Amino acid sequence: MDSITQIALGASVATAVMGRKAGFRAPLWGAALGTLPDLDVLIPMGGAVADFTYHRSFSHSLLVLAALSPALSWLIRRCHPSLAHHRRSWLWMVLLVLLTHPLLDAFTIYGTQLLWPLDPTPVGLGSIFIIDPLYTLPLLLGCGLFLALRNNQRGLRANAVGLVLSSLYLLWSAVVQQHVEQRAHQQLGNSLQPHSRVLVQPAPFTTLLWRVLIVDANRYSIGFYALSDGDQPIQLRHYANHESLLRTLDNHWPVERLRWFTKGFYSVRSSAEGVIMQDLRMGLEPDYVFQFKVAHWQDEQLIPITDERIPSQRSLHRLAPMWARIWRRPADDQAPGF
Repeated sequence: MDSITQIALGASVATAVMGRKAGFRAPLWGAALGTLPDLDVLIPMGGAVADFTYHRSFSHSLLVLAALSPALSWLIRRCHPSLAHHRRSWLWMVLLVLLTHPLLDAFTIYGTQLLWPLDPTPVGLGSIFIIDPLYTLPLLLGCGLFLALRNNQRGLRANAVGLVLSSLYLLWSAVVQQHVEQRAHQQLGNSLQPHSRVLVQPAPFTTLLWRVLIVDANRYSIGFYALSDGDQPIQLRHYANHESLLRTLDNHWPVERLRWFTKGFYSVRSSAEGVIMQDLRMGLEPDYVFQFKVAHWQDEQLIPITDERIPSQRSLHRLAPMWARIWRRPADDQAPGF
């Protein structure tokens, strides 16, 4: 999730554990610890694809964070000698703040390596967008009321309510995702469309509109389903996927790494610059957040290169038709910007 959400979650969890004993110090330490795992973005991993795929690995491992918790809680106790006797509470606060960070990230689509190094498989449920105000606002309001009410019982109760509401919203997102996924599989089962992989994920900033992605070797298809659509079928748009361009690049590390990290939800296109691989899970057609040049043309031959990230051309003007799509389904389901 975004940094503000992780700060809010860390502050709320810390307040729930230590707010009565540490007062305003609890949310401050929670906010700092909630940010800590994401500082791995400051570490160069050796290339664009490496930076992309090693983020949320060791720094988001439940095993690594659990091992670090005793040392971090000791450092915090050193900063607050008068509260050092709350040894067990400080440890629980640090442990819970650190572990809830990657667990929340695992509900997004990016991919979080929860069991690194034992199992580096990225976990990405994809039931919530990386920024969702309906998840974040209860946390901010609850923790804000705790600080405003100066650590009284009403403030602690408000913080607890914020945590419960945000958790219920997270559960809602997972339930709705399963509902939309069942509809997509049912529709595909009744059609003749070839498909090897299906992904259902929320549109930006909402769980009322869902993006359905279908990928096979020759093309990928994208459709949108709003909860207001009811029993209406999902209308799909089809796009070419030039997987055959990678035949001579099968042993090229960036190619293999992207195939693994995206779990097959990628596309391949050719341009004057070379061969571009796109992570289809993040972005809206035709501008994806993560696009990488993995080879260039030379005398009509593909030459593998050290990977290079291609800047995306994201624009906020796409949000207006997307929000309109939540409440109204166009006749051809081709709202501008989709």
